[in-house]
Amino acid sequence: MRGAQQRMGISERKKREKIDKKELIRSAAMKMFLEDGYAKTSIRNIADAIEYSPGTIYLYYKDKDELLYEVQRDAYLKMLEDFKTKAKHKDPVKRLLQIGKTYVTFGLKNPELYDLMFIIRAPMNVDENLHKDNGGECFEYLLDCLESCIDKDLLKVTDLQQAALQCWAMAHGLVSLHLRCRLKMIAEEKEIPKVLAAAMEGYIKQLIK
Repeated sequence: MRGAQQRMGISERKKREKIDKKELIRSAAMKMFLEDGYAKTSIRNIADAIEYSPGTIYLYYKDKDELLYEVQRDAYLKMLEDFKTKAKHKDPVKRLLQIGKTYVTFGLKNPELYDLMFIIRAPMNVDENLHKDNGGECFEYLLDCLESCIDKDLLKVTDLQQAALQCWAMAHGLVSLHLRCRLKMIAEEKEIPKVLAAAMEGYIKQLIK
């Protein structure tokens, strides 16, 4: 009995150590991706930052592309947490408005992270079937809200996927235009958050019956 417990204890400790190492690697990778850029960051750079050998990182991630997907997953979970805390009104239409504003605010407050999530070209060397849930929960949060709106006949649109795509495209477009400095002719920097929030709200209100 004692031997079995000891083996279980060792197994649990090794599992915990593996999780801790992966979290340390992802944390260092995210910091470097944000500060130095994805293209300029290498596995060796990341290894040097945490005083590991590159070989140790390759035990957990086959390459930098796979590591990026893991970093993106953490970022999507951060966005999802924002949705759950800032966009939870019982009225689905008001919740939809909250989702739109929360998405835009997230992008404005986390420009480098948003770039990693949505603007940087997706790595080609990763089996996306293994990472298909990246961002899926955020999209489901939007879908659930829109489905409630459509079921209650509150919107002019009736196709769920089309409605979701349009709302997402609008929010993404607003954030991307700002991050690529294309809105200087519209408003001063300090006014951008207010302008984009108003634009997102105005668009969603056009969908309401």
